[in-house]
Amino acid sequence: MTRRSSDAAADSDPASDPAGAADPTEVEPDTVSVDTPVGLARVTFHRAVGRARAWFVVGHGAGGGIEARDLVALASALPARGFHVALVEQPWRVAGRRLAPAPKTLDAGWLPVMRTIAARNKAAGLPVFGAGRSAGARVACRTAIETEVAGVVALAFPLHPPGKPERSRMAELLGAGVPTLVVQGERDSFGTPEEFPKDGPTVLPVPWADHGFAVPKKAETTQEAALALITTGVGDWLEAATARE
Repeated sequence: MTRRSSDAAADSDPASDPAGAADPTEVEPDTVSVDTPVGLARVTFHRAVGRARAWFVVGHGAGGGIEARDLVALASALPARGFHVALVEQPWRVAGRRLAPAPKTLDAGWLPVMRTIAARNKAAGLPVFGAGRSAGARVACRTAIETEVAGVVALAFPLHPPGKPERSRMAELLGAGVPTLVVQGERDSFGTPEEFPKDGPTVLPVPWADHGFAVPKKAETTQEAALALITTGVGDWLEAATARE
């Protein structure tokens, strides 16, 4: 069962137009709650401006929520390029708990949300891309085949715990089974861009950025430039992937 935050939100379904078009004057996000076996998830929708190309459904990591700088930047930038953005808050986060649960529980909190997106998208039939940052990227990879997404965007994929490269999660990433873009900070202690296979997923390095895509003040770039690189790179990859659909 899905619950809307208000009755007015029912009139702003981003996939209600069979042609996939969105009213450019209706850009305020709406939020819904989605029942899952592990509690209520919350989804905030940012509608595409103009004719929609696809859905970008993205989850947060284990150390924070949808207020992460990269998720905020993508939700702001992608609608102008024709992508519906759905920011997904896991049930543990909605319930106010501080620690993320086990991977199977995270997957159980994600799958009903993806079914909700599929129902909204039934008439328009737009491509749907799964995405996430850190632990959320792992969820998107693990569930990619089951959710039948067109591709995965892995933001700050935690390839291994800091300082423990022998505990690799490469199998999860390569097991996604769909086109995948990895966006990785060059100072990410969970895995640098060079640690990913050359013949594997497409990798977009973010100079000077750490696991949270923060750049130090001494960097030869700015925080704004780093985020612009992410939003442009993800948008370009999504456009190319959508064109292949």
